[in-house]
Amino acid sequence: MEPKVSVMSPQDGPRPRWSVGSSSGLHYGSFVNSLSSLTPQTPEKQRISPKRAKIAVAVLCYINLLNYMERYTIAGVLLNLQKFFDISDSTAALLQTVFICSFLLLAPLFGYLGDRYNRKYIMIGGLCVWLVTAAGSSFVTESFFWLLILLRAMVGIGEASYSTIAPTIIGDLFTGAQRSIVICVFYIFIPIGSGLGYITGAGIATLTGDWRWALRITPIMGIVGLVLLVLLCPNPPRGAAETQGEGITGGSSYLEDVKYLLRNKSYMWSTLGVTATAFLTGALAFWMPTFLSRAQIAQNLRPVCEKEPCNTTDSFIFGGVTVVTGILGGCLGTVLSRWFRDKVPNVDPIICAVGLLGSAPCLFIVIFAASSSIPATYVFIFIGEVLISLNWAVMADILLYVVIPTRRSTAEALQITVGHLLGDAGSPYLVGAISDGISRSDPTSPIWSFHSLKFSLLVCPFVGALGGLFFFMAALYITEDKKAALRLVEEVEIPSPQQDPSSEPPLELSPQKN
Repeated sequence: MEPKVSVMSPQDGPRPRWSVGSSSGLHYGSFVNSLSSLTPQTPEKQRISPKRAKIAVAVLCYINLLNYMERYTIAGVLLNLQKFFDISDSTAALLQTVFICSFLLLAPLFGYLGDRYNRKYIMIGGLCVWLVTAAGSSFVTESFFWLLILLRAMVGIGEASYSTIAPTIIGDLFTGAQRSIVICVFYIFIPIGSGLGYITGAGIATLTGDWRWALRITPIMGIVGLVLLVLLCPNPPRGAAETQGEGITGGSSYLEDVKYLLRNKSYMWSTLGVTATAFLTGALAFWMPTFLSRAQIAQNLRPVCEKEPCNTTDSFIFGGVTVVTGILGGCLGTVLSRWFRDKVPNVDPIICAVGLLGSAPCLFIVIFAASSSIPATYVFIFIGEVLISLNWAVMADILLYVVIPTRRSTAEALQITVGHLLGDAGSPYLVGAISDGISRSDPTSPIWSFHSLKFSLLVCPFVGALGGLFFFMAALYITEDKKAALRLVEEVEIPSPQQDPSSEPPLELSPQKN
């Protein structure tokens, strides 16, 4: 039985508060307010001006850009890093795998905290951890590769706090079509940041002659982001956008939140689709520059890299393609969503499904065209990445409108956990391990090194097609799930003064403190 949403009448006390009650008797607000270390002593102004909301989004977008720049900087200098540490493909892929594993394991914790405590403080703490560990990883010497692995795992702690919570703050600042546009802008910075990660990583390594400086540029920029976050980002009441600034407090336990999400079929199927997308993009983002470099060596267009610094041209080009396709695909997906939403209520998961299914044949062509034509390979990389990028903003918007506000951080966290656990946590390592296994038949041949990576990448289009089917399943349920979430927020009961308070479910009615 779903919890009801209630509000006090003006005669009954202070300003009305919107609350989601539960038979559990656990009040988020009262519990949170007792923890002064995470909660300000005075409530923040309930209504946040449009100007301040836009400034907050700009800050969140900037930090999101840095997150993904840092995540893919290593991929941009992977050839140099492999030469420096003398490691195989599968061992190199561990750098991405351990980062994603710590990221996904801690996401549920930050989801739990994000639905209950001050989200701004949580992000500040996570960003501080990210800055220190990301900068520290650039000082590891060649005999301490294990330390680099450990530091990369710790970087995931900071990113887990931010990626879980930031979208929910945006969801509480905007609603409707305006939210879709803002979410599109926020998520466009994923491919932009990823592409700039390749470009800045390769560029700084080339400019300085030392790949370590590539790992230091984003922490330096991150200090600016930390200051902006402290000064300019608010912590809006949960559900403020849907309740004219009043906000909603929850009264359910974490177990009840999880059960609610498991019953939400469109959320579950779209989470599987997000997982397939993460698997696909994780493997391609980590290995594609190296694959393109090996393809040119196999065609005798480039000599084999004997020692660092290696040629990073492909990282530059692939990074630029990723930036352009991310902007183009993200905007196109949002435009299609807004254009067809009134005519086709379940259009969002259909857009995601078409994007993934359409990318599968493009990836097949990319994998086999690389043997003979690098320009043709880049053309189909461009088309495939545009189709995949249709999903970025639309996937996030789906979660925000099928899940009630007091459970969005938990929903984000669980989706991140499942998506990364079964997606990009293992896909770079899986591709690297398959490549190592195939190349053992002729480990010294640069041509066979290319072909082994080529055959291992064939797993990607199959997973992309499977993700498209998952989104088609989500399309069957999304209309009803969206209506159910709206009913929980909009069906407001105003108790009469004569009504016995003891007959009401336990609710948190005190002013929300952020």
